[in-house]
Amino acid sequence: MTTGVRRRMGVEERRQQLIGVALELFSRRSPDEVSIDEIASAAGISRPLVYHYFPGKLSLYEAALKRASDDLAARFVEPREGPLGARLLRVMGRFFDFVDEHGPGFSALMRGGPAVGSSTTNALIDAVRQAAYVQILSHLDVQDPPARLELVIRSWISLAESTALIWLDGRRIPRAELEKQLVHDFAALAAVSAAYDEEMGALLRRILKDEPADGPFADLVGRIVALAS
Repeated sequence: MTTGVRRRMGVEERRQQLIGVALELFSRRSPDEVSIDEIASAAGISRPLVYHYFPGKLSLYEAALKRASDDLAARFVEPREGPLGARLLRVMGRFFDFVDEHGPGFSALMRGGPAVGSSTTNALIDAVRQAAYVQILSHLDVQDPPARLELVIRSWISLAESTALIWLDGRRIPRAELEKQLVHDFAALAAVSAAYDEEMGALLRRILKDEPADGPFADLVGRIVALAS
């Protein structure tokens, strides 16, 4: 982060600098705890100059949130190569990288913060969830998802969010275990849905036939068999 250094910047360059500075501060503390004075000091400019580029902290927070939401949405992009379980595990690794790097900001966004409830914030959160949903559909090679599949995917995305928030409160469970558990959760949600619907059953069988014996889905099956024995 640049501190105490003044230099002339173009309007857009200065705006992007302030967004970056704010995002770095928000990633370490809740946005409610970060003042405009701190942002100005970290950027090496005066408080009035911050207001020249942003009308207030809310607008700066929303701009920082937009950059963060674009970053988070990109974490769900994964090449369609290899078994689904391994792909989802890599996605969860990048998702928790983001949560780890932006803990207080991620928590403030989901639980409460200066922009929570605003139309801008809600739209950004919805856009991330939709991007994740579209990516999962792509990996399943489904264009027109049935209602049960949509329920499975959207429920899983919500579960990933809530799991990350709980993990941030003390990090009491090893992160790697949670990443694998969430992949198992996806398979479990799909399996329960498949038990009620033949279309979901066919989809699940198609997924599982490409899964290797050492993959996360096979690991889940082994754990369940061990419990039942």
